[in-house]
Order: sequence, then C-alpha cells, then structure tokens
Amino acid sequence: MPHRKAWPTLDVAIIGGGPAGLVAAVYLARLRRSVAVFDASESRLATIPRTRNYPGFPDGIPGPALLAALREQADRYPIERVAGRVEALERTDLGFRLSCPGSEATARLVLLATGTSDIVPAMPHLAHAVRTGLLRYCPVCDGYEVIDRKVGVVANGPAGMREALYLRHFTSDLTLFMTPDAQALAPAEHERLLQAGIRLAEGAVGSIREWDGHISVRHGNQQTACESLYSALGLKVHSALATSVGARTDESGYVLTDRHQETDAAGLYAAGDVVLGLNQITVAAGTAAIAGAAMHLALSRREQR
Repeated sequence: MPHRKAWPTLDVAIIGGGPAGLVAAVYLARLRRSVAVFDASESRLATIPRTRNYPGFPDGIPGPALLAALREQADRYPIERVAGRVEALERTDLGFRLSCPGSEATARLVLLATGTSDIVPAMPHLAHAVRTGLLRYCPVCDGYEVIDRKVGVVANGPAGMREALYLRHFTSDLTLFMTPDAQALAPAEHERLLQAGIRLAEGAVGSIREWDGHISVRHGNQQTACESLYSALGLKVHSALATSVGARTDESGYVLTDRHQETDAAGLYAAGDVVLGLNQITVAAGTAAIAGAAMHLALSRREQR
C-alpha cells in the first residue's frame, strides 16, 4: 500500500485554492494560525481573460495573472499548499479529517472554498472563444464590454430569459437561443421578451461555432451571427463535501452560512462562489476575510476554555 503523507493537526484546512481560499489563508497565517490549502487547480479565475472590476487595476488584469499574484502572496507566509483534490471530509474528535490522493490531514476547523464551475455549451474551440470574448458567462463582470453590440444568450429555460433581460440594459440587439432540452417559456415570459425588444430565435440550437470573428448559432433551419454569446446554462456548485458532514444547502446547492461564514455543521466555514451570492472575485475575497477573522476568534475561544 503506498505511503500517505500526514501533517500534524492544523488549526485550519482550506479546501480550494482560488481567491477565497488564498485570501483566507493569508489572513489566518498573519493571525499566526497553522494553515494548509488543498488545491485541485480548478479555480474559475484561471479561465477569465481579463477582469476589469477588481479593485486596484485600472486597465484590468488577466485572471491567471491575478491568481499567480495571490499564490505568490500566500507563499510569503508559512502556508502549506497541497496539490490535489480532497476526496473525503470526515468528523473527528478534534475536528475534521481530510483525505486526498497520497495524503491526509486533520484540522480543528475547515474552510470550504471549492467554488463553482460553468456548465459550458457544446461547441468547438471553447477556450479560444472565451479568451477572445466571443463566449461569455457573466454579464455582471463584462456587460460593459458588449454595450450596443449584437449579443446572443443561449439558455435551457427561464433563467436564460432573465439573463437576456439583464443584458438589455447594455444593448438593444439581443437574441435568445434555446437548447433542444430547454424548459418551455410561459406565455407571460414570451410577453416580457417582446416588450423588451428581445428576439426569441425560432427552432432549437443545433450547433454553435466561431466563424469569421463572430459566434454563429444554427437554430432550426436558420443561422444567426453574434458578436458575443452569453451562456446561461447555469453553474455546478461544488458543495458535496459540505453536505457530507451535515451542512445545509439551498435548492441550487449553494452552502448556507451565518454572518460569520460558518455553516450549520459546527466548525465548517464556507466562502466564495460556493456560498449563495454574487459570483464575483471581490465578493469571494470579502467572504474569505470574514471567515478567516471569525475562525481565528473561534479557535481563540476554544484555547481559553
């Protein structure tokens, strides 16, 4: 049986190496807590071509560059960064046990910062389309970049209609495309699109591809070109580890927390996109700061008993 690396019991184990996990790690290390970050290297930040609403960068900053800077900042402190996916989280007398390939750890407290992942549309050259802004996921992040442009939204139900209505604030040239398995829109929803001047494409989406600097969507017997296409197919929330130890989630899978970012599984905290709220880097950092400060105080109270 292969040898498994194990550490002395940590004050805090952080699951997730994106903005929330790294910001919390820095806070906790500066509060003189022993901390390790378990990182499966799947942060959404690594896929963002350039974020323009993160504070302090007037010209924006590429997601990978910001992630590298956050890692470099964490490396200035005694923070153990462990490459690998945590496959199991269990309760122990002292707190929690985490298991990942080749290693395990015990920690008094755990911060879940596992985030979400986008459900992507079926199309070739997906990464290139995202990198060039032809395919987008977040109108809160980059609706400014599509002002007065020809924009499409691909959806599988009413949530896509709501995203199209949100984008109407930025452009009047909008088309909503529905996937073959989409939930049908109600008559009232059709009326809302009509009143907003948003076209509902005839026929289900057959294919999506880049073509001549545009996104080309084939639907039914027709084809429509867009300067940018927003995917409104939803997110997968990575909350399985939380529920495995008794934390509650909402109907979408977001982990429920109190104002200190603690779940109702005592000792388990959550921050970032895995928690209900705006899926924004600044929000992830803010909830991580709240969690880190709260976890330090929780540990201090234990030590004073």
